[in-house]
Amino acid sequence: MELFNVYPLVNITPVKALGAKLWDDKGQEYLDFYGGHAVISIGHSHPHYVQRLTEQLQNIGFYSNSVQIPIQQELARKLGQVSGYEDYSLFLCNSGAEANENALKLASFHTGKKRVVAFKGAFHGRTSGAVAATDNPKIVAPFNADHAISFLEYDLAAVEQVLQGGDVCAAIIEPIQGVGGIIMPSDEFLQGLAALCKQYGALLIADEVQSGYGRSGKFFAHQHAGVRPDVISVAKGMGNGFPIGGILIAPELKASYGLLGTTFGGNHLACAAALAVLEVIKQENLLDHAAGLGHYLRSELEANAGAEEIRGRGLMVGIKYDFPIKDVRDKLLTKHHIFVGNASDPTVLRLLPPLNITKAEVDHFLQALYTLIPAGVKK
Repeated sequence: MELFNVYPLVNITPVKALGAKLWDDKGQEYLDFYGGHAVISIGHSHPHYVQRLTEQLQNIGFYSNSVQIPIQQELARKLGQVSGYEDYSLFLCNSGAEANENALKLASFHTGKKRVVAFKGAFHGRTSGAVAATDNPKIVAPFNADHAISFLEYDLAAVEQVLQGGDVCAAIIEPIQGVGGIIMPSDEFLQGLAALCKQYGALLIADEVQSGYGRSGKFFAHQHAGVRPDVISVAKGMGNGFPIGGILIAPELKASYGLLGTTFGGNHLACAAALAVLEVIKQENLLDHAAGLGHYLRSELEANAGAEEIRGRGLMVGIKYDFPIKDVRDKLLTKHHIFVGNASDPTVLRLLPPLNITKAEVDHFLQALYTLIPAGVKK
């Protein structure tokens, strides 16, 4: 049997990782400035993370949600404390797509309506409702295309016009679009969207799958705008590589037996991984670190990278040029041995390093980038 060939692969085989470094099967060292799509939040193979998972595996790795699993309660309490959402409840699942799927389903159950407001450039996952709310027709199968989705610009008048139709269960928004190219709605737009959702009885879902868990310098990116969504979806950095996702749910939304469900979500190992991440974020003060180092990175890029625009917050950064960045990205990997990301916009270089990356590692990336920028665009 062969693998179903859906991924274009670079010819690199990582076999070891520590912090922001990777090593391949030939012993070559790489700097990870992408974290496997923002997944690596506290660094590869963090000692506390390894210890937490090892100890849990030596006791019990899995049993289903038909029994008491106290580590789930421990995770919910810790996540509430660190994120500032102690009054919310937590439903655990396995991925960001599944988190968004459950968020949309919960909004529809709660309101009795089915239309969803989503935004141009959005990416919410590849399950049925999540992919329908993703603004990329190439990955939406006909089977997924019958959901009632309204794709809008960041335009409050347009949002209100759709909400006035009376059939909207939720608006789902990334406080910082990742795949879309590190696009940020303004704080004022997020505030206005929250107010309109409340006015018209729709839920506000913040998709923090990529922008959450300290990535923006606050625990959640929407907290820069001072809004409190009804549902917040999380994954990626939540488990530092172990598959886990979840939704944080406002107290107004009530649970009932069978309303949502999962086989693997909230298993013992996943919860141990997620607890290790929260503990390291708190112990190493990674929110402030991401905010401070992110400010340094963006300031340096604005001064020296010759870019049209530097986007983002914290350690979620997009560098937009007026030319396709594929050659720069490829040479960063093959010549300088640095992993970076791209976006749906081919002129945007996407940076998502571990939150505990060092200033020396940031400077190493910057110097490598500057050697690859065409002389005509350097400032």
